Amino acid sequence: MKPKKSWWVLFVVSLGVVIPFSAPYFTLDPAYSRVKFSSTAIQFPLLVTHIITACVALLTGFLQFIDRFRIKKPKVHRYLGRVYVGSVFISGLIALVYFFYVEDLSKATSFLALSLLWLFTCWKGYRTAVRRDFDEHRKWMIRSFAVTLVAVSGRIIVPILLLMVFLLNGFSLPGDIKATVDEMLKFNIWIGIIVNFIIVEWIILKPIG
Repeated sequence: MKPKKSWWVLFVVSLGVVIPFSAPYFTLDPAYSRVKFSSTAIQFPLLVTHIITACVALLTGFLQFIDRFRIKKPKVHRYLGRVYVGSVFISGLIALVYFFYVEDLSKATSFLALSLLWLFTCWKGYRTAVRRDFDEHRKWMIRSFAVTLVAVSGRIIVPILLLMVFLLNGFSLPGDIKATVDEMLKFNIWIGIIVNFIIVEWIILKPIG
């Protein structure tokens, strides 16, 4: 597709959300982690690998839909596609393992659902490309990238929910802000999944179908 202003706005917003979250983990120092560990020897390397490969998937995912690569340079598009698929599978499989380290059940199930959706949609996108069914390939890769972008939308949703709670409670929070944010982090992924798929299925893919 021809990059529109909205596409570049999404790209910049995504970087603005992901970079501050990911940057501490690129130091490879567990002291800067926002996640508490029961065993840094196992959990921290898994988390860092998951985050790095997810960032690679995000960047290559954006490039997949640009005509300069997709149409004019198909070899580059295929190479970027392989990097995207490989990154998703590494990051997604690690997320499945990491599921067992998440203590909160609601958070754990949301990560599990997100990981399974990510792996499934990416696998379908890959298989349709192998079968040279490029129409279905494009649709499944759009779905896959929508799941990738939950890493962005899920974090944007938190301050929006916080603002809503603030307004609904007469310009005050019902409790401690950290406790309120922690509560929102139990279901922000679910909202991100729902919002992203509504946008993809009813706004993007429905006109194509």
